[in-house]
Amino acid sequence: MSKTQRIRDPLHDLIEFGTDEFDQFLWSLIDTKEFQRLRRVKQLGFSELVYPGATHTRFAHSIGVFHTARELVTLISDRIGEKFEQEKAEIALAASLVHDLGHGPFSHAFEEAIKLLNKDNARRKGEKVPPKLKKHEQWTSDIVLGDTEVGNALRSRSADFQEAVSKLLKSLIHLVTSTPQ
Repeated sequence: MSKTQRIRDPLHDLIEFGTDEFDQFLWSLIDTKEFQRLRRVKQLGFSELVYPGATHTRFAHSIGVFHTARELVTLISDRIGEKFEQEKAEIALAASLVHDLGHGPFSHAFEEAIKLLNKDNARRKGEKVPPKLKKHEQWTSDIVLGDTEVGNALRSRSADFQEAVSKLLKSLIHLVTSTPQ
């Protein structure tokens, strides 16, 4: 028998994952090592060195993004009624939860440091153009589609579900970065 899981959030108060099948599935995503790793990934890079209270993690951020997405899904469902597509909503909710799995330590600051190291390394090797590096969004997609605990959990729902989550995440990359698909 499954039980309701709760996470206390300073911004959203109490976030609950109920006993229904989908909420238990979402909890299984949170319970993976890839998601738990986000507890140790800083949301704001090195900001806490200047602002000691800025200790937010990608874990808390991801839970908050999911909670906000769930509130939006509920609002949309209430407004459009029978036209509401539950499966698409579930894909969006799963994607909102796992969207930042590919972040490295100190988030975007890490990406910038790696970029500089990559350029320097290419220069030392005499290469004019450094090799293209993956951004955290691509790493997230690799984790979602890979032989990982998160990938396996998504695949356990269905291979189509796993692929749809990855596809949505990839489409968001292009939306945010203004790059063509």
